[in-house]
Amino acid sequence: MLREIRPAIVLLLALTAITGLAYPLAMTGIAGVLFPVQAQGSLIEKDGKVIGSALIGQEFKDDKYFHGRPSATVAPDPADSTKTVSAPYNAANSGGSNLGPTSKALADRLKDDVDKVRAENPNAVVPVDLVTTTGSGLDPHISPEAAQFQVPRVAKTRGMSEEAVRQLVGANTEGRLLGLIGEPRVNVLALNLALDRVVK
Repeated sequence: MLREIRPAIVLLLALTAITGLAYPLAMTGIAGVLFPVQAQGSLIEKDGKVIGSALIGQEFKDDKYFHGRPSATVAPDPADSTKTVSAPYNAANSGGSNLGPTSKALADRLKDDVDKVRAENPNAVVPVDLVTTTGSGLDPHISPEAAQFQVPRVAKTRGMSEEAVRQLVGANTEGRLLGLIGEPRVNVLALNLALDRVVK
């Protein structure tokens, strides 16, 4: 019996060491050498201080900044650990709201959000990504249309011309990967940092 079990145990230990330890450590080391910024979380620094990541969205409420997509992430309620509270872009609790198309709560939230966003720019069509969340709740990007929609508010608040702000949006728009994969997008944090460099 032991003669039949021993090869299985040896194989299990060998594969565990190779696939569970050696391979992940080798890939982590290679990634750190070839892609040092990405391997450290694509962190963005300003004045020597880490202010965010290019991969995780942030909540910007001030009118002088572009706003990202809504986030459905939550965190434990400090007053009652059996409940949760809204915690936008909480990377420790990535996920969507799981509300479906027949959900009254979702319909009510969308109506309120559309009305609020439409008040900002009543003559334009509200881009869908300004009122809908992503599956992860952490998306740092918006569509170029969503950024253009916000140009009048940002320009007015900062005392800039709309054309200057539109040029910044264009300069911070990323195209499709290899011209084929994905959609054009704007990283909200990068765009807001570019704005701060022009006008504080």
